[in-house]
Amino acid sequence: MSEIQSEAALWPPPEGFIQMPSLVTGIELYGPAPEEETEEKTRSFKCPHCGGVTTYSAAERQLTCPHCGRAQRVGAEQVGQRAAEFEFTLETVERAQYGWGEERRELACESCGAAVTVAPDVLTSTCAFCGSNHVLARSAPGNDLRPTALIPFAVDQAQCQAQVAEWLGQGWMHPPELRNMRALMDMTGVYLPFWTFDAHVRAKWKAEVGTAKTERYYQGGEWKTRTVIDWNWRSGRVHLPINDHLVAGTAQVSRAILGKATPFDLHGLAEYDPGYLAGWQAETYDVGLRQTWEIAREEMRERAKRACYSDTGSSHVRNMQMTTDFADERWRYVLLPVYLASYRFDERTFQVMVNGQTGKVAGQKPVAWLRVWLAIAAMLSPGACLGLLGLLATPLGGIGIVGLVVGFVLFVAGLVGTVILFQKARASEEA
Repeated sequence: MSEIQSEAALWPPPEGFIQMPSLVTGIELYGPAPEEETEEKTRSFKCPHCGGVTTYSAAERQLTCPHCGRAQRVGAEQVGQRAAEFEFTLETVERAQYGWGEERRELACESCGAAVTVAPDVLTSTCAFCGSNHVLARSAPGNDLRPTALIPFAVDQAQCQAQVAEWLGQGWMHPPELRNMRALMDMTGVYLPFWTFDAHVRAKWKAEVGTAKTERYYQGGEWKTRTVIDWNWRSGRVHLPINDHLVAGTAQVSRAILGKATPFDLHGLAEYDPGYLAGWQAETYDVGLRQTWEIAREEMRERAKRACYSDTGSSHVRNMQMTTDFADERWRYVLLPVYLASYRFDERTFQVMVNGQTGKVAGQKPVAWLRVWLAIAAMLSPGACLGLLGLLATPLGGIGIVGLVVGFVLFVAGLVGTVILFQKARASEEA
């Protein structure tokens, strides 16, 4: 036994194996060594030439030092829609990375509740979402999921300001003073959180589908025709592959404004690298994976429902019944770039957003209601005046009746235009 033990002592275990506890005396066990848990190092972005803090330049598409002008590329690959996706399993969530991968501080707005992260040297800021300066700085938590990809800013501040200035000057129904607004010259670039979802939606439908046909019937001593609907029960199936269905992971921005500032071209997605965040704010998601997936499923069901109605091949459908199944569901967490600003006009606060990838502008603008009411009066007055003249001329016979009918038609057209104009004006303020 001693010879065996001495030989075993000279035998080296394979690389990556260590001695394990043995329940049998004289028998030595070896097994794979457990993986060492290494704490991920956070990155800081210092200029290797002068030591200054570098920022990501949207104009140059690389990290630049504002002190010495030295530039360096971000090492992430542009992957587009090939960006990593995950299945809905506990294992994938456990394997996901957390935190931002760099040292950042969190700014929490006491007014609207928005929370964004910034570089550690930024201690105070004005909230980009509501314009409040009641902002608290604290250490950024590291327990949120890390984005798998993002679209880098491609529109710089100069382009953004030009786009907003042009947008403010558009539209006759807005106060002319907006053309001279300077409150939006310092818009804040923020990466907003979004979730994308893929799924194969299979829907079964059953409904009464109508077929229009013309039939003749005899009435009052003559033959006439009429259109009738012949109803029959039908059923079918649709398969709807959905790719990159986008749902915002933030409740701090107006969905109406966000909808007008989209779309984003997801072919521009790059692998997440903290370098893209250097010098920019990034909002922490406050609408999580589970909640956004329920929103996405409901929106996918609506798309499937429209596909089922289309599958009937008829515009006459009633008693539609549908069941849906979801398969191959996948998700990813991404950051998308926008510029935000809030401005005050006539004691009211309005929000403006610029798509940081395309430069598209959306937001709220005050309405010069006096101009709107004058336009409404101009649309209604021709019909009202002509109708009144026709009514007064009714005793004259045909001329009065013609004037009355034409006036009525013009007045109805004016009412339609009034409703459209009023809705457009309200939407401009409430977007």
